Amino acid sequence: MVMSEVLCAEYTLKVKMSDTADGVLYEPLRAEFRSKRTHLQGSAEGRGQFLASLQSTSTAFQRFGKTPGVQLRPGDTTLDTMYGFINTCLQSLVTEKFGEETWEKLKASAEVQDVFMTYTVYDDTITVKLIQEACKALDVSMEAILKLFGEYFFKFCKMSGYDRMLRTLGGNLTEFIENLDALHSYLALSYQEMNAPSFRVEGGADGAMRLHYYSDRRGLCHIVPGIIEAVAKDFFDTDVAMSILDMNEEVERTGKKEHVVFLVVQKARRQIRGAKSLQGTLLRKKERYLSIPVCPGEKSHSAVVRASVLLGKGPLGDTFQPVFPERLWIEEEVFCNAFPFHVVFDEALRVKQAGVNIQKYVPGILTQKFGLDEYFSIVHPQVTFNISSICKFINSQFILKTRREMMPEAWKSQPTLKLRGQMIWMESLKCMVFMCSPKLRSLQELEESKMHLSDIAPHDTTRDLILLNQQRLAEMELSCQLEKKKEELRVLSNHLAIEKKKTETLLYAMLPEHVANQLKEGKKVAAGEFETCTILFSDVVTFTNICAACEPIQIVNMLNSMYSKFDRLTNIHDVYKVETIGDAYMVVGGVPVPVESHAQRVANFALGMRISAKEVMNPVTGEPIQIRVGIHTGPVLAGVVGDKMPRYCLFGDTVNTASRMESHGLPNKVHLSPTAHRALENKGFEIVTRGEIEVKGKGKMTTYFLIRNLNATEVEIMGRPSALADGKEASTPRNQVKKPRAVLSNMDHHQQQVYNSDPADASDEVTLAGSPVAGRDDTDAVNSQSSPDETKTSAFASDPVLSAFCAVL
Repeated sequence: MVMSEVLCAEYTLKVKMSDTADGVLYEPLRAEFRSKRTHLQGSAEGRGQFLASLQSTSTAFQRFGKTPGVQLRPGDTTLDTMYGFINTCLQSLVTEKFGEETWEKLKASAEVQDVFMTYTVYDDTITVKLIQEACKALDVSMEAILKLFGEYFFKFCKMSGYDRMLRTLGGNLTEFIENLDALHSYLALSYQEMNAPSFRVEGGADGAMRLHYYSDRRGLCHIVPGIIEAVAKDFFDTDVAMSILDMNEEVERTGKKEHVVFLVVQKARRQIRGAKSLQGTLLRKKERYLSIPVCPGEKSHSAVVRASVLLGKGPLGDTFQPVFPERLWIEEEVFCNAFPFHVVFDEALRVKQAGVNIQKYVPGILTQKFGLDEYFSIVHPQVTFNISSICKFINSQFILKTRREMMPEAWKSQPTLKLRGQMIWMESLKCMVFMCSPKLRSLQELEESKMHLSDIAPHDTTRDLILLNQQRLAEMELSCQLEKKKEELRVLSNHLAIEKKKTETLLYAMLPEHVANQLKEGKKVAAGEFETCTILFSDVVTFTNICAACEPIQIVNMLNSMYSKFDRLTNIHDVYKVETIGDAYMVVGGVPVPVESHAQRVANFALGMRISAKEVMNPVTGEPIQIRVGIHTGPVLAGVVGDKMPRYCLFGDTVNTASRMESHGLPNKVHLSPTAHRALENKGFEIVTRGEIEVKGKGKMTTYFLIRNLNATEVEIMGRPSALADGKEASTPRNQVKKPRAVLSNMDHHQQQVYNSDPADASDEVTLAGSPVAGRDDTDAVNSQSSPDETKTSAFASDPVLSAFCAVL
């Protein structure tokens, strides 16, 4: 109900939506302060600014006296409902000043819904949650938060198109406040669930006024100073100081309402006083100048009138003085017909006079001699039905409702009659007259009340109001439906975005991103030449034997486990996975995005593959599987082949040579070609020379084995969390995981070391150099190197020299 709480400006604006807004008000401020605190906590200066801003806000309340503590608890107040406009205002406040991310965090902490509909009614508990969460998170007083929100709410209402409506409420602050209840009553025609607060003004001898604020919700009164001060400054160019004189539970009203009395002191601004002083000086000079006769002769009558008007003198410039007749020149019958809805009653509430339609729809009101309070109850303002209480709210709009038990038996099934109008006290007669009209929102309510437009006097604007509001209600219904459709579209759009993201992720896993984007746009993807890149092939040793001894599902599970680990490494070392065929795994560095460190990236990836393979078990033996890895560096041509299920293919002898390095490799070894060795030279890797071997289709080649990275630990290569490093690498100072790029950048500052003279490697090197493998055909070499996977190796050996290896994504 904050809307109504928010004092005039808010409600008046469009806040009218509903009281529920009360709770919501807290929310925006809470989110706002949370965001501000987050942004300013980074530095000492920022923390100082934040604390100063909070202190200044709290001080503003203390200047006018000690304010009671605010306690907003669902159990302390009759929780009502409010329209989504208030929640939307809060959301606007947070997103405008602190960003969408802050609002999302606040919304998540309060566990509220995603979007608020303007014309939908929400429970106050939503607002209460938002306010409480904000206060806890920011450790800020409720008073300060509510006052700041009140100021923003007034601005928000103006931005929402209610500026003109608010400006026309009154010519000064007092008139503005006195007409707030009337505005709320009008808004209630469209927003039936609205439960607005009520305001009453009492003048003071010293020029100050007392503002009485009544609300169904406790703890929201501090919104009022923020709104009133903003209204006074913006509309009336006046500074206002407000303090709380009293706060209690209203006893004069029929409902359990919070009653807060504010002392409002208006202070004319210096600019206003200066302008008035200057205007007075000019006026006096103008009077003296015009008072000099043009000629010594007597002025004409028209000149006298003109001078009087110009100088503000004479009858035309005096204050308006109404003239009343000695007696009322209207017959009683004519009056009762001209004003069919009016009632005159005395201090004892006895009905003295009633309009013809009052008598028609409230039978016996004049003949049965019952008191007016026996026929009607006061709906608004919620006061007891007696003359003294009515006089206190004489400036308020009154709504009376017929008591069903006093109606004829045949009428008890139809809606009760509600009358809305003004109470006027006649001192000389000691009677009160209630000039009113039926309170109807639409033609449907008119029909349900068994009434017609002809029952309303032609001069009564209620006729036009019913017709106009009928159209307005139809527009609101349409607007509400559009809002719901908009929300449905937003949800569908979010779902579509999620599905699109999934689709794109799948597509980018099959094709390079820039290639996939060009294909989506219907463009042809031109083949690209890469002067240098590094290609890696790997396969599983004895894979054919494993397949023969296992069930197919076991093979699938083994390969899936192995490839999942390899796929993770491609992200860590930023290499591109080209394809997998059976147990063969192919990646490339420097394609499709050229990078200078492509060889180092692939080398680190190969070392990671060797480590990951130890975690994959052979379903036959139960031991870790063994893999062969081959690496070669050289130029390639890359492009997309085919229209249906397009493939990103790599063409060139570099692909074939990399495949030969893998097929001529040894179990758990990373086999390097001469060009790959040169690319990794002086890059911080330990490399040993294998020696000269016969490579099918290539002749004799001097190849190498990659041993390890001298500048990166196993944990860093695998990209594991630092917690694992503490356990496995307790003796090393590098217990933090480095990003792959950081590892690569360190390699450039260390020289490569080839430990051919190391005793541990000497025997291996001699064995490799003098091995029977050297000078043999591929098939013979592989067969003699404890590689029982004869079928697999022979397949590579018997194939003709490939001019291109098609990489299927």
